[in-house]
Formats: sequence, C-alpha cells, structure tokens
Amino acid sequence: MVGSKTVPIENAIIVVRGQRVILASGLARIYGVETRVLNQAVKRNIDKFPEDFMFRLARSEAEEIAGSRSQSVTLKRGQNVKYLPFAFTEHGAIMAANVLNSPRAVQMSVFVVRAFVRLRQMVTTHKEMAAKLAELERTVATHNSRIRSLFEAIRQLMAPPEPKKRKIGFLVREKAARYGRG
Repeated sequence: MVGSKTVPIENAIIVVRGQRVILASGLARIYGVETRVLNQAVKRNIDKFPEDFMFRLARSEAEEIAGSRSQSVTLKRGQNVKYLPFAFTEHGAIMAANVLNSPRAVQMSVFVVRAFVRLRQMVTTHKEMAAKLAELERTVATHNSRIRSLFEAIRQLMAPPEPKKRKIGFLVREKAARYGRG
C-alpha cells in the first residue's frame, strides 16, 4: 500500500505449476509501471531471471487463467491471449523490483515478499490443522468401535438371561439302585 492507493498483493498471487506466482500484469500494477515497461526491463536483464525466478505461461495456462480471472486479461477481437505472460515467483518478483530500480518498485517489493511469507505461513497452518483433524478422525473412529462394543456388552448384560430348560422326568441311577445304595 503506497499513498492512498491500496494494492491487493495477496489477490495477485496465484498457483501455477505448483508454484505461487504473480503474473507480469499484476506485478506491474503493484510496482506502478505498465506491463510493457516491466517486460522490457526483464528482457533487457533476462540473465537475472532463471526458470525458478520467472517462466512464461503456456497458452493453455494463460487461457485458463484468463477465463477464470475476469480482471486479469481483457480479451478482444479473437478472444484469445495475444502474448503469453510471464509468471514471477517470490524471488523473481524481488529481482523485477531491482531491474526496474524505481523507488516505488523497491518499496513495494517489501510488501510482495511479506505477502508471499504470509501465504506460506497460512499454508503451513492449514497443513498442521489438517494433520490434527486427521488424527482426531482416526481417534474418533477407534473410539466409535470401542463405544459400539461397550454398548453391545451393556445390552447383553441388560437382557434377561434365558431360563435353563429342565428336562421333564427324573434321572435313574442304575448302578446305585442295583447295589442298594441310593
């Protein structure tokens, strides 16, 4: 945030190819320059942008992003992406501020780094919470089976015992009767 203008940095960060990145248009808006100016500065200093700092989107990626983010790209005439945009990782965004070398870019790079750090912390927190939830689900599942067994045992104890069936008649002891015992 500079002056009275609020720049939504967290909203500009998206996930592409499993990496959190900012597209060139979003980074240019944050740094207060035209996308064309940012792209020119990057092309003049391309050796400072290895693939883990910046990469160009594939056509399918660009079209997917353009379709899902109405404010990202305004399509005209043929309704397709004319230039494939650059995607900057956290390190690439810092390097872009360095090659632009404007006071606003340098100042805003601090906010960009902080936004990436906040997102990383949120992801870590969510992973920890997900792990705790999974552990709780496992614990509850084992408790459920034990509770069911306990209820079954209580039901068996509460059920009246079946009466013993007695045979009708009497029992004759032949040996004892023969010998006069009995």
